[in-house]
Amino acid sequence: MPTLTVDGKTVEVPAGANVLQACEAAGAEIPRFCYHERLSIAGNCRMCLVEQEKAPKPVASCAMPAADGMVIKTNTPLVRKARRGVMEFLLINHPLDCPICDQGGECDLQDQAMAYGFDHSRYKENKRAVPEKNMGPLIKTTMTRCIQCTRCVRFATEVSGVEEIGAVGRGETMEITTYLNQAVTSNLSGNVIDLCPVGALTSKPYAFAARPWELKKTESIDVHDALGSAIRVDARGAGVLRILPRLNDEVNEEWISDKTRFAVDGLAKRRLDRPYVRVNGKLQPATWDEAFAAIGAALSTTPADKVAALAGDLADLESIKALKDLFEAIGAKSVDCRLDGAKLDASVRASYLFNSTIAGIEQADALLLIGTDPSTEAAVLNARIRKRYLRGGFKIAAIGRKVDLTYRAQWLGEGAEALEKLVAGEGFAEVLKAAKAPAIIIGQGALARADGAVILGLARKLAEATGVVAEGWNGFNVLHTAASRVGALDLGFVPGEGGLDAEAVIAGKADFVWLLGADGIDTTDLKAPFVVYQGSHGDAGAHVADVILPGAAYTEKSGTYVNTEGRVQRTRRAVFPPGDAREDWAIIRAFSERVGRKLPYDSLNQLRARIAEQVPHLGRLDEIAPAGWAPFGAEGGVEAAPFDYAVENFYLTNPIARASATMAECVAVKQEQACGCGHSHGATGTHG
Repeated sequence: MPTLTVDGKTVEVPAGANVLQACEAAGAEIPRFCYHERLSIAGNCRMCLVEQEKAPKPVASCAMPAADGMVIKTNTPLVRKARRGVMEFLLINHPLDCPICDQGGECDLQDQAMAYGFDHSRYKENKRAVPEKNMGPLIKTTMTRCIQCTRCVRFATEVSGVEEIGAVGRGETMEITTYLNQAVTSNLSGNVIDLCPVGALTSKPYAFAARPWELKKTESIDVHDALGSAIRVDARGAGVLRILPRLNDEVNEEWISDKTRFAVDGLAKRRLDRPYVRVNGKLQPATWDEAFAAIGAALSTTPADKVAALAGDLADLESIKALKDLFEAIGAKSVDCRLDGAKLDASVRASYLFNSTIAGIEQADALLLIGTDPSTEAAVLNARIRKRYLRGGFKIAAIGRKVDLTYRAQWLGEGAEALEKLVAGEGFAEVLKAAKAPAIIIGQGALARADGAVILGLARKLAEATGVVAEGWNGFNVLHTAASRVGALDLGFVPGEGGLDAEAVIAGKADFVWLLGADGIDTTDLKAPFVVYQGSHGDAGAHVADVILPGAAYTEKSGTYVNTEGRVQRTRRAVFPPGDAREDWAIIRAFSERVGRKLPYDSLNQLRARIAEQVPHLGRLDEIAPAGWAPFGAEGGVEAAPFDYAVENFYLTNPIARASATMAECVAVKQEQACGCGHSHGATGTHG
């Protein structure tokens, strides 16, 4: 480990560190524009210049490897003069339009110009102007402000794996642009907004909406997929204006998906803000008492074995637990959270967790994907897999339809036959056996089939035979797409003995159905049963409901979730629900008292204490409880049909996203580019 002297202070840094990292370890602040710790070194902005003893001129600290015995000075007259000169060069063509720039108040260029720059410029010539670029409906460009730091280029190439942003021209004519001036197709494209140190790339949906000092900032987690990415919710008044990522190296590092970031406008559209009761075939506004009375009347005339409840993808632990307790009090056993029909075994926790953990995937040296496309099902996880792939020594194979994963994979087949061959020890099974830390990721597309339990059993056999599960390492991973799924399985929100599962309930075999945010299901056969829909948006479930109970969205409540790896996380309230909408657990608790089945808790803390008492690991925030390995899955034959993927349209996976005009525009642009016809398309894909 090299030992350096920085401003008279001795510091030891890991081998491979650069001088900039050594300076920061010594407590010195080094300005930079092009350098970013998660991207490759570019060395083009020169803002990080420092003085090195015996060097003929200042050195770029980001591009200089730290070596033993170096003597570095970061605040000498030479360094200050060099940085002022660099800043003056950077501002030669910058338009200085801070008052109308959305980056104002959060701009690295502003901050560093104040700290390290001149108070005037000696440049009198005309500034150059650069035409705006088309980067799609999400990224607003003002390329005259661009200082060619190339962070966006490196992110697109290295992290997202979609080489669609690059530089053309040289010198003063250099411009950053997209391939053929088309929209960026990556599901992580919005992260270039955070990376841009100036106002060249900003959020198009958020343009001119607010200044950062006007916003109330709330730390929370994302529920649009099952990763539980750390986010910050920025709100003004009663409205959420934007979502930004927070640093969490264990889950999302500092990236979030485009759906997480830009579906924010869906929080305000198609909202349910009052109860409704269906009268003479039409939904009519009602009071809470009238809604509860209608539900109680229907429930009182329905046998317990014909009463069912389904928990949707965005439901929090508290509301699921309250609904489970209510149905246990009624004597109903038909409850389920597996709306897609996934054959998950709730009795063996390791059978439905991402056991290696998300960060642990970087330790793997071989990977098999079974019926999953991580680039759409969990875009941030896909970036983590790509990161491991770029390090080398990482063989990847996949079973399913060929898609662009952003990294090279060996495609073994499209269906279960390829998996059976691996269980028999053929082909890639040998690679898994030879690996020190092999991993398997099985997606919901492989499990949500009639033979899903058999597929799960085959995957377990393969894991056991190839060392995927060994002492000190468990690389058997199930990738969920629903934020609520793991928590609901941990609570045992699955059918009891003799109860109906989700497929049977959706097929209309129950007479009374309580939908807790259950959308995205085929509601054709739910027109005969009495349906209670409890949720935040007027989506598919609300259309067939006899009674609608307005709930709170994830930004409007403090709710507990468990991500795909089993990490217990919590959202925090950023704004209040609209109108008469209430937190879901409170609605269920109030109804239970109305029907004489009063639940044994009066506050959120009491409910959480009950959850922690019955399932202790659910009370430990930001922890992953170890899961014991045991037999699971089923024996039998498999279908010849290829595996489907759980997410067919990345932008429209839940009620919030489907209510978002921004997501609808993304769908239209993507379909237009895929079609190549030059016509505009609607969200359904038809020509406009």
